[in-house]
Amino acid sequence: MFKRRGFFQVCLPFALVLSGCGTAPRPQRAQVFSNSPQVPSRLSPELANDVTLYAVGLVGTPYRYGGNTPDAGFDCSGLIGHVYQSRAGVAPPRTVARMQLWGQPVSSDNIRSGDLVLFAQSSVATHAGIYVGEGRFVHAPSTGGEVRLDRLNSKYWATQQVAFRRP
Repeated sequence: MFKRRGFFQVCLPFALVLSGCGTAPRPQRAQVFSNSPQVPSRLSPELANDVTLYAVGLVGTPYRYGGNTPDAGFDCSGLIGHVYQSRAGVAPPRTVARMQLWGQPVSSDNIRSGDLVLFAQSSVATHAGIYVGEGRFVHAPSTGGEVRLDRLNSKYWATQQVAFRRP
């Protein structure tokens, strides 16, 4: 029923621009959490790029509430957990609410590919994705959907409170 795109169809364009992924857009939305200019990370830039490429390769995987594998499908936290565990050997918390305290806060001026993107309502994170550069992120959006690539400045996401975290 769902057709997954091939690795090269999805990842090749990103592989060509990864060298430019360190420069991020400056969203004009309020940051939910405090931010620090110098952000330590458990992930080297190479691991962060590997996380990014793998996440993009999962675009098209069906959404499944509670899902955390490519075969079973993903919810947003399951996608993040699978990607970070598979590619970086790092296990994030299972829930989005707990992810808002995981890693280090990052300002929108300092985000890089592989960072978490957290969306919040009333200062509690309710949705998350993986930043892939150039204002885009990969996420598992909703029941009946599939893992997809979206822009932070799209009509819907630009109205959300957003924060960034670096594992």
